[in-house]
Amino acid sequence: MKKIDYNRVLLKFSGEALAGGKRFGIDNEVLDYITDEILSLNEYDLDLGIVIGGGNIFRGVDITTEGVNRIRADYMGMLGTVINGIAIQDYLIRKNAKARVMSAVRMDEVAEPMIIRKAEEYFEEGYIIIFTGGTGRPFFSTDSGAALRAAEIDADLLIKATKVDGVYSDDPEKNKEAKLYKKLDYKTAIHDKLGVMDTTAFSLCEDNEIPIMVYNMMNSGALKESLISENVGTLITKGG
Repeated sequence: MKKIDYNRVLLKFSGEALAGGKRFGIDNEVLDYITDEILSLNEYDLDLGIVIGGGNIFRGVDITTEGVNRIRADYMGMLGTVINGIAIQDYLIRKNAKARVMSAVRMDEVAEPMIIRKAEEYFEEGYIIIFTGGTGRPFFSTDSGAALRAAEIDADLLIKATKVDGVYSDDPEKNKEAKLYKKLDYKTAIHDKLGVMDTTAFSLCEDNEIPIMVYNMMNSGALKESLISENVGTLITKGG
């Protein structure tokens, strides 16, 4: 395996990414593609953790506008992340990878409790760990959950998969003049409200000095290239 600058990486996907062209649910072709991209990192010598959202199963933000209690809606969203995590685990295992699902919300029949000491043991044994259940508490996004897990496992890099080539100064679909940043610092990303991650996630990464890489998951091979090439994605660090 090739040695790179990172020893441990946390990869964050949105739940909506798994839906593909569907409004809800899981697109098997997309799941197959995403797990192939994940396994392309086997070329490198690193530990890999994954955080997956649940928006393709349930979006708590949407239902709260219809009168459902925000706390209950957030917990329902956490359950959606577990469903997605199990699906990713199944595809990885089918492809002869070692994978474990850990959840911040206890459901022992389908996922193990989120215990950092146990996660460390799994990393040592070569497992890919899929962290689900968000933070286990309401009012936190899955981006914040990803930043928290990255800090807990002492990740060298947090990668956020998106459907655009990186971080832009404005929405590139609405503004053709929007600038693509190759490098940014946390404070600029927060101050300019660039919308890639929420303030809590940025602050957690800044406090723990965890760089954030934002890349386009729709480009085959971009995930692997993002770890070695400055021409892929946007890198967010303390110094920019």
